[in-house]
Amino acid sequence: MLAAPRTGIGSPPELTLYGRSYCHLCEDMQVALLPGQSAGWYRLAVVDVDSDPELEARLGERVPVLMLGNVEICHYHLDAERLREVLGAIR
Repeated sequence: MLAAPRTGIGSPPELTLYGRSYCHLCEDMQVALLPGQSAGWYRLAVVDVDSDPELEARLGERVPVLMLGNVEICHYHLDAERLREVLGAIR
């Protein structure tokens, strides 16, 4: 389970989850991110890589990928420790 990141001023950061609609790992990561999203620690944008040929070419089968801007947090499975580290670094 995620622990609350340090609080800061401003709106919560927006994470981007790149995935596919038929990908069970993508669904699993999205579900795992719900508690932190509900707590207001971050916002989550979900992007279907199959809707963008450039993303599809760049990511291929390497989904899901969780990003904060240009920083990759993790792929395939949620790495809660890495997520806390990245969120803590921007607060």
